[in-house]
Amino acid sequence: MADDRLIVAMDVPNAVAGLALAEQLGDAVSFYKIGLGMLTGGGLALANELKQEHGKRIFLDMKLFDIGATVEAAVRGLAQFDLDFLTVHGDPHVVRAAKEGAAGSDLKILAVTILTSLDRTDLDDCLIQPGDVADLVRTRAGLAFDAGADGVIASPQEAAAIRALPEAAGRLIVTPGVRPAGADKGDQKRVATPVNAIQNGVDHIVVGRPIWKSENPRATAQNITADMANAL
Repeated sequence: MADDRLIVAMDVPNAVAGLALAEQLGDAVSFYKIGLGMLTGGGLALANELKQEHGKRIFLDMKLFDIGATVEAAVRGLAQFDLDFLTVHGDPHVVRAAKEGAAGSDLKILAVTILTSLDRTDLDDCLIQPGDVADLVRTRAGLAFDAGADGVIASPQEAAAIRALPEAAGRLIVTPGVRPAGADKGDQKRVATPVNAIQNGVDHIVVGRPIWKSENPRATAQNITADMANAL
C-alpha cells in the first residue's frame, strides 16, 4: 500500500512522461510533486489529471517569489485547482501574501528555507549573511511559521532542530535531498536517508531521480516505503 509520507518528484520532461511514470508506480505511490521544470510541458494539466482522475495528492513546487500583491494573486489562481501543497520562498512578506491567496481553500503553503542544493560557499556567493547553514535554516523556518506558513521545506539534516521549535507544533516539515542508502547524491549537498529523515521528525520526504531513474521504479518506491515504516 502507498504511504503518502513519500512524495515522488516528477522531474521528467513533460506530462506524457509523467503520466507514464504514474502508471508504472500505480498504487505504490499516492503523492506527487510537480515543479517548474514541467510547467511548460503540461504540468498543471498533469496535476489536475492525477488529482481528479487518479485520486493522487499533488505538491506544486513553484517556489513563488515576488511582491505581495503578485504572490497573492498567483496563489489565488492556483488554489482553484484543489491541490494539496504549494511552495513559496520563506520571506515573511511572501508567506503572508500566499496565505491570503490560499484563504478559503485547503491548499497548504510551504515555505522554502534554504535550498538543499546549497552549502555555505553557495550562500557566500549569494551574499547571504554569515553563519552556520543549519542555524540560518532554523531561523528562517521560525520566521515563516510566525508569518503563517503551514510548513517548511528544509533538508533532513535540519529537520530535528526545526521540529524542536515551539512554532513548529502542528506544522509540516517536507524534505527534499533524501537519498536511499548508496544512491547518487546528484546535485544535492545536504542529504540523508529516508530512515534518518523520518527519525528526525519529517512529515514527508521528496524523492525523484532515485525512483524514476531506477530499473524498477515501483520496487524502489516500495523499498523506500518499507524503510520509512521500519524507521519508527
